[in-house]
Amino acid sequence: MKNLKKSCPIEFAVDLMGGKWKLPILHALIKKSPKRFKVLEREIAGITPTMLTTQLRKLEADQLVHREIFATVPPTVEYSLTEHGETMKAMIAEIEKWGILHMQKLTEMVEDK
Repeated sequence: MKNLKKSCPIEFAVDLMGGKWKLPILHALIKKSPKRFKVLEREIAGITPTMLTTQLRKLEADQLVHREIFATVPPTVEYSLTEHGETMKAMIAEIEKWGILHMQKLTEMVEDK
């Protein structure tokens, strides 16, 4: 868990979601949940199994992702958003909307040259 003594909530939130992979993982779980590890790995282009494991563990430690292990042979593990993780849906949707608009703006700028 990140340093809880940070005085700035923006800095705290950015630390919590920061890095290349956390938002794509959360976004994948928002689209459909629960998901198995291999499904997440296939959906998130470029992520390695080691990095996915590391980031899922961090998100679990921060109580944003729930990991459920099923007693099957071999064991099955599914990941889903926690109730607290669900509170990020609207914010991530807004980030996605802004990303789409900004990509369009940059594309238009390049095409106008």
